[in-house]
Amino acid sequence: MDNIVKQIRERVHNAQDDIIRFMRDICAIPSMDGQIKDVGERIQAEMRKLGFDEVRFDKMGNTIGRIGNGPKVLVFDSHIDTVGVGDPDEWEWDPFTGKVENGILYARGACDEKNSTPGMVYGLALARDLGLLEGYTAYYFGNMEEQCDGIAPNAFVEVDPQVRPDFVVIGEPTRMQVYRGHKGRVELRVIAKGRSAHAASHYLGDNAVYKMAGVIAAIRDLDRRMRFGFGYHPVQGYASIAVTDAEARTASLNAVPDQFTIYIDRRMTLSETREQVIAQVKGLIPDYLQEEIQVEELFYDTPSYTGFVFPVSKFYPPWLLEDTHPLIQAAQRAVEMLWNEKRELGTWDFSTNGTYWAGKAGIPSIGFGPGDEKFAHTNLEQVPLDDVVAATEFYALLPGMAGKQV
Repeated sequence: MDNIVKQIRERVHNAQDDIIRFMRDICAIPSMDGQIKDVGERIQAEMRKLGFDEVRFDKMGNTIGRIGNGPKVLVFDSHIDTVGVGDPDEWEWDPFTGKVENGILYARGACDEKNSTPGMVYGLALARDLGLLEGYTAYYFGNMEEQCDGIAPNAFVEVDPQVRPDFVVIGEPTRMQVYRGHKGRVELRVIAKGRSAHAASHYLGDNAVYKMAGVIAAIRDLDRRMRFGFGYHPVQGYASIAVTDAEARTASLNAVPDQFTIYIDRRMTLSETREQVIAQVKGLIPDYLQEEIQVEELFYDTPSYTGFVFPVSKFYPPWLLEDTHPLIQAAQRAVEMLWNEKRELGTWDFSTNGTYWAGKAGIPSIGFGPGDEKFAHTNLEQVPLDDVVAATEFYALLPGMAGKQV
């Protein structure tokens, strides 16, 4: 393996300019709101250049690249859509062209999550060339994730190409450490019903906003209590709850709203169940309002850019791979062999496609990617380009390490 590591380093060094150019190219292609066709075509062109056995879009419009036909299935997962840029005037540079300063690329998608695509694509090709993919069917999976965590891998397993991986590597930013899980979440809608009336005689109506006021205050107080240990997990940390949106239905600005809706993001740990967290929110509604305020779990059924519809609940399970799992051990060994150091295991604060891979499907999964998640979704989004290149070494070596243990 020492000789393999030496060859990986040499070949990645020789490909460094191509890897960085590829990274700049895909960041320069907007891929907001699930519109990933154009960036997918650019990625597919690179995979064809590198000699992947199969390159195509799936039914949802995600990008798939395959190498090999072995019995063991490996998936490198990197979502290639991004959030929007917000107010362009708040950016000091073009968010897509970006800028490079002190070796750091600043651009939308640089960290979340186009960061891992170049390393994954080049890493798989390099692993093939060095014989590290023998016995594998290996996939690069560039997908849509920002709008609904896990929907793309769910379709990968159940619809197209209908493959169940033996293990998955998620390329969300991990600061070049191996991550092994994160909290889950459930998205809820709480609807208060009232009765409309003219604002001049508002007492003839039943203001739905007022009914919700106490519930909102209870949600705020519940989140504070969670900081004292409710739902706490020793690795995943504290649960949380937040009101993230609100909307009133009213006949006019001079009328009492007959409906008021709030949306809730409830982050949950492995110390809780789906049923418990929903019951908890329902319990915040006073008894006398139980029939007038309803709690609903949200579903995602928005068509992708290809028109593909795959309805799923917006429940995203928490997950955590044991630190003794062979995949974790293989990944940690790869880090140590490449960089001659031991790095702590970590978990994400935010949610990833691991909600499906590991949370729902029970497929062993880890995370590894350049960048720090604290810069995701900000106008300072960034990634060190040296880490983008170095991650290629990890993605190339891991199949050889995992093949011996997983």
